[in-house]
Amino acid sequence: MSRIFGKVRQMGYVVRDIEAAMKHWVEVLGVGPWVYTKKIITTDFRYHGKPYDLDMSIALANSGDIQIELIQQRSDTPSMYRDFLQAHGEGFHHMSAWTTDINGEVERLLKMGYKIGQEGVISENRFVYFDTEGSHPCTVYEIYDVGNGMIETFDQLRETAEVWDGNDAICRVDPDDDTEL
Repeated sequence: MSRIFGKVRQMGYVVRDIEAAMKHWVEVLGVGPWVYTKKIITTDFRYHGKPYDLDMSIALANSGDIQIELIQQRSDTPSMYRDFLQAHGEGFHHMSAWTTDINGEVERLLKMGYKIGQEGVISENRFVYFDTEGSHPCTVYEIYDVGNGMIETFDQLRETAEVWDGNDAICRVDPDDDTEL
C-alpha cells in the first residue's frame, strides 16, 4: 500500500490494439472475463490543464483483488496515454487508488506538491492522474472516484473473475460493437 496514495486497486496498461491485448490476457495469462467498452464517453477531460476531447476504449478484468485496465486511445488528442506510447511503447502505465472523497484526496495531494497531469469524468466519476513519472517510467498514479455505485460494480467484476471458467471471455458494453476477437 502506498502511504501517500492509498491501496493499489488497479494497474493500467496502455495498448495500441485493445482486442489483441484482451486476447493475450485471456489466452496467455488466463485473466478474464473482460468488460469491454469500445467508446468511452469522457467529459471535462483536461491534459495539463487544457481541455480536449478524448476518444478511447477501455477493458477491465480482475486478477485477484487487482483490477487490470487496458486503454487504447483512438485519437491523437494530447494525453498521458499518448505521451507514454510515444516514449515507451505499450505497457504498464499507472497504478490507481480508489476513493469516495476524490475532491479531498486531490486537494491533499496538491498541497503535498503533486501536479495533475490529466483528469476527466466518466459516468459521473472523476479520475485524476498525477504526473508522478519523473525520471522513472510506469509510475503514474491515478485517484479514481468510486462513488455513484462504481465500487459495487467493481466488486461484482472481481467476484465474477473469482469463479470464471474461461468461457465467455469478453462482455461488450457497446451494443453495436460486433468486432470479432
